[in-house]
Amino acid sequence: MHKKELKLFSLTWPIFLEIFLFMLMGIADTIMLSRVSDDAVAGVGAANQYVQIAILVLEVVGIGASVVVSQYIGSKRYKEATKIAALAITLNTINGIGISIIFILFSKYMMTFMNLQGEVLAHATTYLAIVGGAIFLQGVINAIAAIIRVYGYTKETMFVSLGMNVFHVALNYILIFGNLGAPKLGVTGAAISSVTSRGLALIVFFILLYRLLDDRMEWRDYFTWHQVYIKKILQVGIPAAFEQVIYQGCQIVFVYYVTYVGATSLAARQYAMNISMFTYLFAIAIGMSTAILVGRLVGAGNKDQAYKTLWRSVRYAVVFTLVAVVIVTTYRYPFMRFFTTNEEIIEIGASVLALAIILETGRTMNITIIASLRASGDARFPVMMAVISMLGISLPLGYYFVFILDLGLVGIWLAISVDEWIRAIMMTWRWKSRVWERYALVEPDKTKGTK
Repeated sequence: MHKKELKLFSLTWPIFLEIFLFMLMGIADTIMLSRVSDDAVAGVGAANQYVQIAILVLEVVGIGASVVVSQYIGSKRYKEATKIAALAITLNTINGIGISIIFILFSKYMMTFMNLQGEVLAHATTYLAIVGGAIFLQGVINAIAAIIRVYGYTKETMFVSLGMNVFHVALNYILIFGNLGAPKLGVTGAAISSVTSRGLALIVFFILLYRLLDDRMEWRDYFTWHQVYIKKILQVGIPAAFEQVIYQGCQIVFVYYVTYVGATSLAARQYAMNISMFTYLFAIAIGMSTAILVGRLVGAGNKDQAYKTLWRSVRYAVVFTLVAVVIVTTYRYPFMRFFTTNEEIIEIGASVLALAIILETGRTMNITIIASLRASGDARFPVMMAVISMLGISLPLGYYFVFILDLGLVGIWLAISVDEWIRAIMMTWRWKSRVWERYALVEPDKTKGTK
């Protein structure tokens, strides 16, 4: 597969469906838990902020390895690409186990820090201890799935996600509500279902890894530490993950703001986020597939083609996002009623979804361009802008909108929109400047036409 020319569409549609199915796992939890109580939804939503940060920390290796492997494939250094992939899996396993231990020991303290109380706190602590305690499974999955995608096997990762989703929803039905003779576990059941489905998916991913790759990893590759490879992985991975950690950290602060507004706004936020995810779903998919192409093109030294490829992808992403935004804003009330019958929550959620045209267009440009900047090796600029825009602008604006202007959840959405557009403008300038061309991680090996 690494010798076959990859096409944007053939890479994008399986990634699109895979991410869609992954999002359905969260939607399934939310829908089923909404039948338990809005407190359960709010608690799980708050706990997932920490889970998302953990996953992003684990993506230090996954993102870094995918970029490095992609460039090495583009430069025709196939054996080295395989060794880097094996090393990435080992690194993420070690990191994941360490993070899991932290969640097991400190889950209650972490949720108390978010100003949660009563039933919401109890649900959040239970969920975080179980799902966070097994987060190493997702860490290894991220590393393997990223590697398989880079080699062009996006359909295979999509099918694994499909199987994981079907199993997860079925087990949710059994464990949350106590069907088929199982105990009625509520939030605990949702957490057990998530962990079990990830465990089974990991087994399947390992099988695919050895069946699909042309150059198979040897056992010693997992335990051979190449400092040059590690440095290159971290050179891209640390800034990329740190940028996302900053984003999720800001979301935690925003959740903290919302707790002062009320439990109804907290629940509305979770429902609105579940709905709005579908507006930028295609942007994530096309960003990931474009990054695979850009990484190979940069590795092969074809930077002009990489430059053009990104702009074509941005146009596609914005068009699809606008279509999704029109659908969401038009049917925002029915979408909210799908989750809850509480009219106050529905009204709050619908009011923020009406802002999708402002927020999601900027977010779409960021997602697409930043993915290609990382793939080129230019990972530091996006994180620098994240510090300036997210921490320096969106957090103070959010505080001003919520506590001074009393805009509630709408104020949070407006603050995030300002951040997304500031960064979108700067990312556009960065790509047009072509400064990213200096950051290639490997020179093309013109002496090798085969492995």
